[in-house]
Amino acid sequence: MNQTITANFEKVKPYFLIFPLLVMASVFCFLFVNNALEPEKYVFIQQECFFYLNEKLSQFPYLQYNLTQFGDAFIVLCMLSVFFFYTPKIWENLLSASLLSLFFSRGLKEFFDVPRPATIHPIDSFTIVGEKAVGFSSFPSGHSITVFTTLCVLLIAFLPKSLIKKVLYVVILVFLGLILAFTRVGVGAHHPLDVISGCAIGSISAFLGILINQKYNAWTWISNKKYLPIFMVLFLGSVIFLIYRILEENIFVYYLSLSSLIVSLYTIIKAYVKKINK
Repeated sequence: MNQTITANFEKVKPYFLIFPLLVMASVFCFLFVNNALEPEKYVFIQQECFFYLNEKLSQFPYLQYNLTQFGDAFIVLCMLSVFFFYTPKIWENLLSASLLSLFFSRGLKEFFDVPRPATIHPIDSFTIVGEKAVGFSSFPSGHSITVFTTLCVLLIAFLPKSLIKKVLYVVILVFLGLILAFTRVGVGAHHPLDVISGCAIGSISAFLGILINQKYNAWTWISNKKYLPIFMVLFLGSVIFLIYRILEENIFVYYLSLSSLIVSLYTIIKAYVKKINK
């Protein structure tokens, strides 16, 4: 399977960046034409859309709060730990893409000082699910970036050969990604354009990460079994931290990540013991 996945990653070309870049250009043009490039005007031009989506999506608070956790990079990486041992190529590309997404997210949030919904709208005018998000800049949505960075890496990794299956697979994954990303509006943490831009930036991060990995192969060492103890410690630490989070906040998604981590930890311990006993 790892050979097929490697071949799929090799098929990624620079033109894969065109569509997400067009999405970003469209967002900019929309804001420019409507004279909404300033933070206050940016918020105002989409406030009706925000209130509408927030009202509809927040009707399912428990679901929204669980789904929005898929935008937490730690939770997602823990969940994807099941791919670490058997398909390390996914992790090699995911690490490059995730580092880029972190750079873009932090950098753009620092540059664009857009207020979050909870800091600019009256609290009683919309629904907040979970903690009130007031810290950092609202643009772009970091959770949305994480969702699409991860999904685009997985999209390429498991891309079918058949054209019909390929189209269906892409449509389903993109639709799933949008559902997960727009939970940020549902929980009252982000404006709609924060999310749309985050989805595009996440896609750019994924494709750029894969392209960089094609050229430099900086992470090939993670498939070397002599480095397994490093990941044993990391995974064990993550298990402990996840248990702590579960005790603090009993969320179903956390159990999925914990299960994946435990399975992965068992797998790599078993492989390492087998290696040293040879």
